Amino acid sequence: MIASIIIVILLSHTIESSKFTIPEATIHDIQAAFKQNKLTSKQLVEFYIQRIRKLNPIYRAVIEVNPDALHLAEIADQQRKNKDPISRFGLHGIPVLVKDNIATKDKLNTTAGSYALLNSVVPRDAGVVKKLRESGAIIRKSKHD
Repeated sequence: MIASIIIVILLSHTIESSKFTIPEATIHDIQAAFKQNKLTSKQLVEFYIQRIRKLNPIYRAVIEVNPDALHLAEIADQQRKNKDPISRFGLHGIPVLVKDNIATKDKLNTTAGSYALLNSVVPRDAGVVKKLRESGAIIRKSKHD
């Protein structure tokens, strides 16, 4: 009896996991959806922007979204379409949220939660941000905790 219940649970999990949904997707799932033309980076970024707009008034976790995120997603989609070598990287076209104490040399603020640092300019991306960008990630900022 227990074995049959376990098999049913495993089968139902397999059936449910075969349906692609963004909130439950892994990076591997997202990359597979990109390759199968079921999803674009632009659609993914739009989904997360909508999610942030919906949930951020409650959780107040995201300080800002990169104003270039949609443009960067369109570039990633074009690179994928053109079979650009960078499009083979695992994070290519996937939005990534970084804390606001991690330096980003773009339009995002690096404030570490302090208004005194608002509009300050950092000399370069932090090492982790550099590596994320080299892997094709699209960067956004979350609050420093």
